Amino acid sequence: MKRDLAVVFDCGSTNLTVVVVDAGGQLVASWSSPGGPVHQEGMPDGYMVWDLDALWDRLCTAGRQCMEEIDPDRLCGVTVTTWGADGAPVSADGDLLYPPISWQDDRTEQLARDIESDIDAWTLYQTSGYQIIGFNTLLKLRWLHEHEPRALADAKHWLMMPGLFSMLLCGAHSLDATAAGTMMAMDMAQRRFSDRLLEWAGVRADLFPPIIDPGAVIGRVSAEAAKATGLPEHLPVVAAGHDTQFAAVGSGAGPGEVILSSGTWEILMLRSNTFAPSKQDFDDGLLIEADAEPGKFNPQMLMMGSGVLEWLRDQFYTDSKGRETGYGDMVGAAEKIRRGCDGTMVIPSFVSGTGPLRRHQTEGTVLGLGLSTTRDHLYRAALEGLSCQLRQAVGILSRGCESPCTGIRVVGGGSKNPLWNQIRADVCRLPVTTIEQKEATVLGASMFAFVGGGTYGSIAEAQEKMVGATQVFEPSANADAYEAVFEAYSGLPPALQSFYGRPH
Repeated sequence: MKRDLAVVFDCGSTNLTVVVVDAGGQLVASWSSPGGPVHQEGMPDGYMVWDLDALWDRLCTAGRQCMEEIDPDRLCGVTVTTWGADGAPVSADGDLLYPPISWQDDRTEQLARDIESDIDAWTLYQTSGYQIIGFNTLLKLRWLHEHEPRALADAKHWLMMPGLFSMLLCGAHSLDATAAGTMMAMDMAQRRFSDRLLEWAGVRADLFPPIIDPGAVIGRVSAEAAKATGLPEHLPVVAAGHDTQFAAVGSGAGPGEVILSSGTWEILMLRSNTFAPSKQDFDDGLLIEADAEPGKFNPQMLMMGSGVLEWLRDQFYTDSKGRETGYGDMVGAAEKIRRGCDGTMVIPSFVSGTGPLRRHQTEGTVLGLGLSTTRDHLYRAALEGLSCQLRQAVGILSRGCESPCTGIRVVGGGSKNPLWNQIRADVCRLPVTTIEQKEATVLGASMFAFVGGGTYGSIAEAQEKMVGATQVFEPSANADAYEAVFEAYSGLPPALQSFYGRPH
């Protein structure tokens, strides 16, 4: 029997999906269920955790549904990809000793401010590749060390979210390099933990399983997991990890292309052969994470994406009965608005401290409103503002390119909006390429499952066979006109700095 199918547990922070992918890169089965963090019972407002049992139950249901649609004998392996930064301590038997603290939790915000009294932010960046972000794992470890020390003392290991789900599949404890790279705790150049950073958190390196590379076989599906998920018992469980890195692999980006993973958040990244943190990159807010392949690194910028569009939809495209206008209708209406939106402009920094405007402390801003301004002006202005943000980010990231930047490869949900893609191309004056398979994270993760399961001999071979057709949006005749929009946009953050820098 040909082993030409792989299963991906694609766990996002709002949706949990089980997908079956064939060796040609086509999705042959997919089931989803909503997910999200919950308030931690008995704790203050703002304390948000993941109910691991509930998430696992939803994944099991989706797995059983998918298995009904395929021949399980064709499967070569199963892998897991999730968001980063979150994890939890577990016992030797796999019992959860404290619920995974969500990246949406606010209990570590004070620690994010305090850490610089011991380790300055530039030193931390040179070591870990990470800016100080309030939800990162290192801060959660310190919080547990101070407030719930028994959970760490009784733990055999700390597992990140991909490791927790993989443990439920096969029983083995694992930590892949991409998930470890999101912890703000690694010596990134050495691809191992930093003793100094772990000491600050009050833990030792033996709290973590040995770091493994994606594509390694962690274990095999247990009898219990097989019954729960419908997966065949003894199916190889192959390491994947943090979703961002697998979107980069699945994009099929070539030399000179930057990769934009566009969803609620956008991440603009490179696949680089060097770890070279610079003070300028630090000041501009770049992060550097471990690539899915050893010897590579992912300089990247995190910034708001369609979260701004989701906010607009909630505020202006929902009627009194809670019914929302479809995104297709929103795009169609925005296409009728003139470029420049009659002077309306949106700065999409809805989460301050992220994106290329962090040095100016800019927050989300709407300017140029008039009595004739409509919600469609606001929506198109948001697309234009997001595209101006992208151009600034491309300029910052391009400093680290090993070859000139020749284009932008867009993956994720934000790649499905043709108007947005054309505005991106016009504002950035670069071709924007999308791939036929919109689920680049799933595609990239499945490549590692196919390599780990023996179907393909290398990731390069998997990419050649699995990345399908592309669509290219070339800069149009509107590109010159967008120069004035970009110039006006670029002048706003310095002008607004005194306003946003005031106490409030």
